[in-house]
Amino acid sequence: MEEARSKPVCAEEAPDLLNCVAQSPYDQDKCVRLLQVLRQCVLIKKVKKFSLTDQEQQEANSVSKKA
Repeated sequence: MEEARSKPVCAEEAPDLLNCVAQSPYDQDKCVRLLQVLRQCVLIKKVKKFSLTDQEQQEANSVSKKA
């Protein structure tokens, strides 16, 4: 149960969509499907706003540890 609480809402769907649009070659059909999946998650979980602050801080920490 503790893991479920610490995991951000739509934690898989949002990065999946972002990674899709960053890929080359760009697969529009795949990205549209992922957008629809994210939209359904947002509606079901009643998300009002996303924030990447925690993720950015974690990434910065992992980069500084590698250096």
